[in-house]
Amino acid sequence: MEKRPTSHDVAHLAGVSQSTVSFVFTGRAGISEATREKVLRAASELNYRPNLAARSMRTQRTGRLAVVVPITTMNPLTLLSGAIAAARDEGYVVEVVTLPDDAAERVERLAEVVDSGQYEGVLGFTPLPFTDTTGGGPIVLSVGEFDDAMHMTGEFTDSRPIVEMIERLAAQGHRRFIHLAGAEDFPSARARRDAYLATIDRLGLESLGVTGGDWSGKAGEDAIDALPDDTPPLAVIAANDVIATGAIRAATRRGWRLPQEVAVTGWDDHHQSAFLVPSLTSVVQDRERLGAYSMQRLIAAVRGSEPPRKPDGLLTIVWRESTESPQRPA
Repeated sequence: MEKRPTSHDVAHLAGVSQSTVSFVFTGRAGISEATREKVLRAASELNYRPNLAARSMRTQRTGRLAVVVPITTMNPLTLLSGAIAAARDEGYVVEVVTLPDDAAERVERLAEVVDSGQYEGVLGFTPLPFTDTTGGGPIVLSVGEFDDAMHMTGEFTDSRPIVEMIERLAAQGHRRFIHLAGAEDFPSARARRDAYLATIDRLGLESLGVTGGDWSGKAGEDAIDALPDDTPPLAVIAANDVIATGAIRAATRRGWRLPQEVAVTGWDDHHQSAFLVPSLTSVVQDRERLGAYSMQRLIAAVRGSEPPRKPDGLLTIVWRESTESPQRPA
């Protein structure tokens, strides 16, 4: 059986002392970034993972972190993927812990996690009942990217892509717009609606209104079906790709040519959006990088080191065939 690599092997490959390797994986201050990177690179090459039980006995650190998520909602898988990868890169093991929907039970469950002694830090993407770290307990960090129902409330409520899309479509010659908004109880939907209205007003464009409702394709279909026959040319700003897909279907059914007469934009960049006819212009949300950044913030707090710099470009527009200069119907 192949021998498991040791910290001595990592030290030899990295050209540092064994104690330096230990300091890197326990988060000890005073290690330069260049040395830390050298040690982590050597550990990765050797597929080395520290012995967590031994480390805990020596340092009173468990090498474990927890991410807590509501049990009644869909887990943010890409966020978790980024967070877990970032923790692994720093030598930590991550466990995902679900929290009950009931408020009292949630407080009790989080208290169990915090008091268990198993974790050095606890990360929540949703609001947590408390962030008490007194008495030498773990660091508890809520980054507040979602509310309890996993509605986006943080970085991804940034509505600047809506502004950029309208500005570009207006520069192409579009003057008539409609916004197919999502559910009103989503902060992200409200932010995109407000950005749409402000930009339309600022640029002196014509708006056919803001439709409310839900995030379904039928909402997109119904909104386009309700428009007069002489509506095109038109630019449709949909709050997500599913609504946009419904709008494309309804416009095609009415004989409106896309993108010559009707331009459509979405949001979320679902996997199928690039394969629609026409392919859909949409907004990519880099949730994996946001998850990594959130975990890096927790690790910095656990180690008492400088927090990481906030990443740029978490939201980017992918321009595709569904947005083109408008033409009058033949």
